[in-house]
Amino acid sequence: MKFGSTELDLNRIHIMGILNVTPDSFSDGGKYNSLDSALFQAERMVSEGASFIDVGGESTRPGAVEVPLQEEMDRVLPVIEKLAGRLDVVISVDSSSPELLSEAAALGMGLINDVRALQRDGALHVAADSGLPVCLMHMQGSPQTMQDNPNYQDAVSDVADFFQQRIDACVSAGIAQENLILDPGFGFGKTLTHNLMLLKRLKDFASFGMPLLVGLSRKSMLGLLTEREVGERLSSSISSAVIAAMHGANIIRVHDVPETVDAIKIAQAVFDV
Repeated sequence: MKFGSTELDLNRIHIMGILNVTPDSFSDGGKYNSLDSALFQAERMVSEGASFIDVGGESTRPGAVEVPLQEEMDRVLPVIEKLAGRLDVVISVDSSSPELLSEAAALGMGLINDVRALQRDGALHVAADSGLPVCLMHMQGSPQTMQDNPNYQDAVSDVADFFQQRIDACVSAGIAQENLILDPGFGFGKTLTHNLMLLKRLKDFASFGMPLLVGLSRKSMLGLLTEREVGERLSSSISSAVIAAMHGANIIRVHDVPETVDAIKIAQAVFDV
């Protein structure tokens, strides 16, 4: 798949490093919300083996408050501009704001990573005009409401139905189907049981014929299972990344890049035998 000027073989598993330029993200809020600290962290993750750097300026943790558009742009766009000029990496932008995505595309963004799956007004048009790949994530509700008693007839089937609706909308808007990536949205409007079922049946989504992106790093489901605080979830994050890889994930979105890179090298070696 071609991400702007960079082409990656998604038959192999790639690591996406998380770069939150926010004061309130659930795991690392405030650590990288200055330009210098963000650039240093991005450079480090690339040196550790990340193929993607996912830049986000709005926390989407449960209960998070929406960030004004200008504030989100002020956080994200200077980072994208600097990264594009300095690093050989795909710059992914974790945003639902069409105005920001339009500017980010002009600055060198390679992937639109939208937790709202291009459902905001104008997002489909901006994505189509950019010609860039898009990751469509499933979320039940909004970050403010998504963990208020999430409910499904069947989590896997319901998520698959949502994917089909959004794929159809994208294709109708002029976005090439081969430019779409799917993310089941672990922790976004799901109970622990829903999350575990989605992970167990991740291969069910292979029927779409599209790459799968999975983000489980340090999430609350891991805390519920291990009774560990956010900063103590490295081993469970790596375990879940390997499980996701073994079940068909093509891109693993993580906070802890070098440890996950090592673990995925083992999984990839097994696949290659």
